[in-house]
Amino acid sequence: MKREFKQQIVDLLNQHRIMTIATNREDGWPQATVVSYANDGLVIYCRVARDGQKYTNIMRDPRVSLAIAKDVPQPLQIKGLSLAAQVAEVNDPTERNHAAELLLHRYPEYKVLPHPDPKAVPTLRLTPEYISVLDYSKGFGHTDLVRVSDNDLAEFVEARRHHWAGFHAA
Repeated sequence: MKREFKQQIVDLLNQHRIMTIATNREDGWPQATVVSYANDGLVIYCRVARDGQKYTNIMRDPRVSLAIAKDVPQPLQIKGLSLAAQVAEVNDPTERNHAAELLLHRYPEYKVLPHPDPKAVPTLRLTPEYISVLDYSKGFGHTDLVRVSDNDLAEFVEARRHHWAGFHAA
């Protein structure tokens, strides 16, 4: 991926706090819900209820679609992301703690709440495979589709390889 796209994607991920995640239900219908998230470069973390439909859908089919943007007063100001990602539950305590730190940094108001029990609220790692960068300032409906390669994720993986050896880039 070109460096300017990667930086634009990371900047957009860093600017937002809420994303829509679409999962695949057992009956074939997509299910879209809104969740909070934090990111480490291109890797995204979120938490969901283990007893919820979203978690059930993800455990059956780890492919998800994500949409991240904000409301703007003019259509040609729209900038956002649409991502196709693979999801894995974070089981390594060190990575889970890292994700928790990222989430608390993004959501400092959560510091007053108790840490969620991973048995009830698992942490998920979303690793993008394809990203559409939406930038309507380049024309109504303009998107650039980029494929996320192992090289794009290498910085994340190499910096943390000693912490959680079980992570494999998609």
